[in-house]
Amino acid sequence: MPRTDRATDAIRTAPISISNPRNSSNPRGRHRNRSRTVAAGFLLPALLLLGALVVYPIGYSVQRSLFDRSGSSFVGLDNYLALVTDDSLRTAVRNNLIWLVLAPAVATALGLVFAVLTERVRWGTAFKLVVFMPMAISMLAAGIIFRLVYEQDPDRGVANAVWVGVHDTFAESSGFPRARPLPVHPLKAAGDGAYVTKEAVRAGEPVRLPLVGVAPGGMPKEARPAREPTPPAAGAITGTAWLDFTRGGGGKPNAVDPAELGLAGLRIEALRDGKVVATATAAADGSFALPADRADGAVLRLPASNFREQYNGVEWLGPSLVTPAVIGAYVWMWAGFAMVLIGAGLAAVPRELLEAARVDGANEWQVFRRITVPLLAPVLAVVLVTLMINVLKVFDLVFVIAPGSAQDDANVLALQLYRSSFGTDADLGVGSAIAVVLLLLVLPVMAVNIRRIRRETRR
Repeated sequence: MPRTDRATDAIRTAPISISNPRNSSNPRGRHRNRSRTVAAGFLLPALLLLGALVVYPIGYSVQRSLFDRSGSSFVGLDNYLALVTDDSLRTAVRNNLIWLVLAPAVATALGLVFAVLTERVRWGTAFKLVVFMPMAISMLAAGIIFRLVYEQDPDRGVANAVWVGVHDTFAESSGFPRARPLPVHPLKAAGDGAYVTKEAVRAGEPVRLPLVGVAPGGMPKEARPAREPTPPAAGAITGTAWLDFTRGGGGKPNAVDPAELGLAGLRIEALRDGKVVATATAAADGSFALPADRADGAVLRLPASNFREQYNGVEWLGPSLVTPAVIGAYVWMWAGFAMVLIGAGLAAVPRELLEAARVDGANEWQVFRRITVPLLAPVLAVVLVTLMINVLKVFDLVFVIAPGSAQDDANVLALQLYRSSFGTDADLGVGSAIAVVLLLLVLPVMAVNIRRIRRETRR
């Protein structure tokens, strides 16, 4: 038999062995499986914490919101309907909408302005530090600070101290807000807060205008001991206006006693037939003089401008302004955050585009509006969305700043959640419904933010 035939027969008769790849050793596959096992081992604690601290509370809150106060009776959506039927809950929803519209927009706008302006000044870094510093303060501390800032008393509240100072610059305050005559005095009420003499004044007869109701410590600084009315000079009607009160008692009514002070700056008007014919202002010792040719036979009036209550500023924490006041405190804290993020985005803006626009004749406002802002649109969106999520959860500032009398007017959902869930009148069903509503309000904003991040990642 030829050699080639023998070889062919040997190949035909030899047993064929096919190896199974599953049974063969595969180092790469074993390494991949081991990596997955290790990754799962590291992720398991985080997943357990996520489930225990996030997933389970969300599920339980949804379930609990469908039951009554005690948790024993199923009420369906009644707790959610209470959000639009109960007055306090409706106020909380309305205030949350105000927060959602105003606070992020104002904080972002201020951050944009600060970021652009600080690029043009030599002390921009120091300014950024000062503006960003409130971020280092807790919400509780910021609330305490602004509770003092918004104090009604101008001697304690900074806001009203500034406001009253500006007001008094253009409208002088009254020096004797609670001054009034006694029944035995020669003065009577004339309506609208003014006082007039009971009888007309005559030439040759000195006039006495005593008042009470002014604390000696509240008298004008320039006030001096009152002088007894002297006989009128030729062609004049003279008199004295003074505080008819002696410390420690002992004074006589309608008589100028040595320790009594003149009503310095008091305005006196002479009225004839309802018209003012002459005016005078009391000196430091209370003395005054009117021309006899015009004032003789007239009635003297102390106009109401002498007795107006002093201007005490704005009631910042009253029912009408408490929400804007708290939003102002929030903007003070978060404008620095917006400024830093926008400033980082502004540093990445190509300077060639700005210079090219200026060379083409664009002014600074046109450069800012048509180039800077459009290029910063992604950063502005990040800041705006972040602040929108943040304001939906605001609680500390409202709780600390708003006084008890105005807390219902400043109510927000997070505060109402606390009030409904804790205390003697707690209703966990309503509290859980508020928590679910807050979650539903945050989810769309988060979805927009995630979509934007993915879109930027693809770029």
